[in-house]
Amino acid sequence: MNRHYISTLALAFATSVIAFAAQAAEVKNIVIVHGALADGSGWRKASDILVQRGFNVTIVQEPITSLADDIAATNRVLDLQDGPTLLVGHSYGGMVITEAGHSPVVAGLVYVAAFQPDKGESLLSLASSKRAGGMNIRETKDGKYLYLDPAAFANDFAADLPKDDAAFLARSQVFASKDAFTEKIGDPAWKTKQSWSIVATEDRSINPELEREMAKRAGSVVTEIKASHAVFASQAEKVADVIETAARHVGTQSK
Repeated sequence: MNRHYISTLALAFATSVIAFAAQAAEVKNIVIVHGALADGSGWRKASDILVQRGFNVTIVQEPITSLADDIAATNRVLDLQDGPTLLVGHSYGGMVITEAGHSPVVAGLVYVAAFQPDKGESLLSLASSKRAGGMNIRETKDGKYLYLDPAAFANDFAADLPKDDAAFLARSQVFASKDAFTEKIGDPAWKTKQSWSIVATEDRSINPELEREMAKRAGSVVTEIKASHAVFASQAEKVADVIETAARHVGTQSK
């Protein structure tokens, strides 16, 4: 066997190994954690776009009974993923992914108009540090849960959605336990996992300046989108673009 043939065979083998490794590292799984005062149905359009682009998308329907319960619900979904996964959180979902992101299957984090806490912070402490434009959160009669006044929902949460869509979100909102908003975060996953952040510049549920500050502190790659808090629904394609970019990037980095 001549030397040239051996070199060619070795090069072909090395190339095939590299190609296999690249394929193995590809991030095709996306797990989305919805925020409080909403459920996962609002993510339908963005999910469909991502599925059409070849991703396997799962949406966690967390109960919002406590932060610990919601982290556990997310981990149950992460345990079902076959391969590296991009974990996405909207609003309160950012609190959840900051803890659940420690799962070994999580390759990266995407915060969509979301809270991005550091150790010892709660949603309440962050929200109180820079108040948002909308202040229409109400308590249930038992004093244990919170909801957004349906009459103010469109203006505070989904001002750039069609009227009927905003009304549906208001009717299908998931009430949030007050405990979930006061529980504090442990060590944040964004300190060890790369992160991306979408700032919704017209957000009235989270102060956009707070979104910018949290993203900067975490060293996230930031995209600003002119949209309401419901950016995931009103600008679904732009949100899907950011998620796809993050998935492609972490897949490349893990090769």
